Amino acid sequence: MRMRPAVAVTFLTATLSASMLPATAQAADRTAADDTTFSNVVVNGGKDIVLGLTTRKTVTITWTAHDPQGVAASWAYPWHGPNTDDADGVFPLPAGACVVSPADPTTSTCKVSLGVDAARDFDHNGLAGAWKVLAGAQDTTDEWTEIDEAGTANFKRYAEVTVNASPEPVKKGRTITVTGRLTRANWDTGTYTGYQDRPVQLQFRKKGSSVYTTLKTVTSGVGGKLKTTTKAKADGYFRFVFAGTPTTGPATATGDFVDVR
Repeated sequence: MRMRPAVAVTFLTATLSASMLPATAQAADRTAADDTTFSNVVVNGGKDIVLGLTTRKTVTITWTAHDPQGVAASWAYPWHGPNTDDADGVFPLPAGACVVSPADPTTSTCKVSLGVDAARDFDHNGLAGAWKVLAGAQDTTDEWTEIDEAGTANFKRYAEVTVNASPEPVKKGRTITVTGRLTRANWDTGTYTGYQDRPVQLQFRKKGSSVYTTLKTVTSGVGGKLKTTTKAKADGYFRFVFAGTPTTGPATATGDFVDVR
């Protein structure tokens, strides 16, 4: 993923049409068309992009391009690294689409969809976290510009958490032991590995209710293991809930029912 992709763009008329940016323009310095501006750059509807080991999904980028001369073409893609020339993560894009505002021919709303394949695109854990979004445009006088940090996107490692409450059944007032494990996708090794030293909530939902209540917070141990105790008060479901981190998505275990007699 080191190389910079050929950038896909869309040329605008009263209707939609798509074409690739000429190779000479791809190699040009980003010094022209300084009056082009970009706004409302949104990736995946503003939601985190959470990937396991083999996750495949389509991610959409939307943005607005504005130029006093009119926008002839525009493009956008996420990248990761110290700068675009030394990026360790970047996505080649298919052709997108832009629509010229009938009320304002200098403004275009744009949308592009890219295919994300975790097994192909994410080969090390350092790619988890915030990515920047490059946005570019060519105006109707053939001048063009690119803004390396026009927006952001969050790519996160998928996490899982399990739960087991025992004994089952149990007498009211007795101690219930709740165990589980917090793991997350390890892109370095291609496996799921334990996530240690993370706060995880133990929650309980009484039978017949739809609401979970947090009982306590437990810290995951070696290998992501979770273990705590609580008192048996009523029939209901126990679960562990992990809120996530800047590099890892949230996880919620399926509730484990305990019969209290």
